[in-house]
Amino acid sequence: MIARVFDAVNDPIMGMLVAKTKTKWGRFRPWIFSGTIINAFITYGLFAVPGWCTGKTLMVYFAVVYIFWGMSYTLMDIPYWSMIPALTNTSEDRENMSTIGRSCAGVGSALITVFTIIIVPRIGAALASGKGKGFQERVGFQWFALLIAVIFIVAEVICCINVKEKKLITTESPSVKEMFSALLNNDQAITVVVTIALVNTALYITSNLLIYFFKYDYGTKSWNDAYAIFNTFGGAIQILSMMLFLPLLRKKLSVLACFKTGLIMSICGYAVLLLMCFVGLSGNVYILLIPGFMVFAGNGILTVLTTLLLANTCDYGELKNGHREESVIFSMQTFVVKLASGVAAFVTGIGIDVIGLVGNNSTEGEIVKQSEGTLIGLRMIMTIFPILVLCIAFFFFFKKYILTEEKLLEIQEKLKRQA
Repeated sequence: MIARVFDAVNDPIMGMLVAKTKTKWGRFRPWIFSGTIINAFITYGLFAVPGWCTGKTLMVYFAVVYIFWGMSYTLMDIPYWSMIPALTNTSEDRENMSTIGRSCAGVGSALITVFTIIIVPRIGAALASGKGKGFQERVGFQWFALLIAVIFIVAEVICCINVKEKKLITTESPSVKEMFSALLNNDQAITVVVTIALVNTALYITSNLLIYFFKYDYGTKSWNDAYAIFNTFGGAIQILSMMLFLPLLRKKLSVLACFKTGLIMSICGYAVLLLMCFVGLSGNVYILLIPGFMVFAGNGILTVLTTLLLANTCDYGELKNGHREESVIFSMQTFVVKLASGVAAFVTGIGIDVIGLVGNNSTEGEIVKQSEGTLIGLRMIMTIFPILVLCIAFFFFFKKYILTEEKLLEIQEKLKRQA
């Protein structure tokens, strides 16, 4: 919890630092490069634990290094996403960049999950043969982390070399007070940020409770396999929705219509899941993939479009306040996502206590049988609460957001005339 809170507070600070950066290499690339190098070393350090670190010493080591890991990742993550509105004024280009960026992020997350399971044991067995399984696993993770750190550096160096930032027209550097004032006066950025917080809160609540659902409500001894199938399917659909479904929708619908479609799909998915639970269809994982498809596909669409919508608010803010604040605005996106994660964890913990769920922590052994009231409560928290949150997001967003594609073109034309 301390790491999450500290990391979340760290994001707006990083946004301000990027906004005030002026170098011959631009505002973003120096931070991306330096943050990548530092984070790569710390990533390796997380898994290259000294042999004398055990027990409480190990926990202190991990806690300190993990907090530094979050800080160093923020160094490159905030400027990375902040570059999108700074690289192009064209809405179509921003949409393509957001789609590709978020899709590749999803692919990377999926690949690392698969390859870790495959590669770590093999590295450990090859480099520490004859040692205990636990020692082999430590060695495997250490060298795999080194491999990932090297790939990370190479990939971001390629990015820094090839990305060309636009030169800043103005040389005046706004104060910290002016930057936050500009953010608070950008009602469209605040609208998108609040919507992102609501959407992610709904998703995290469900993802936090899924393992309890499959373990105690799914109803078979193979719950672990079913849970893995559902999560794998969900990850694949989320990536497909970013790379395939959204581009297909965009051929027929506007950005706002696609955003509405994503919200409605997610809401309907939760409703179908709740219905299946109460009519006795929740014991078949392949049937559960139907609402899973709706929820994960909807979320994939929303993930890409929230990045695009936030990028578009930078133009609005520049016209309204006289200077651009890409980094400050995008730092708020990561801030609220982490905040949503914390809120979801809090709601999950309180909800489990309220419904009286009691069980074992092991994936093996006998599963503790829950009362009917507990299972009903679990289903309702996992579905009805997200539905309510998403409905609030729906009505709030479409009441407050005014940046249609026509309005954006009008704003961009005014900015060109001012330049």
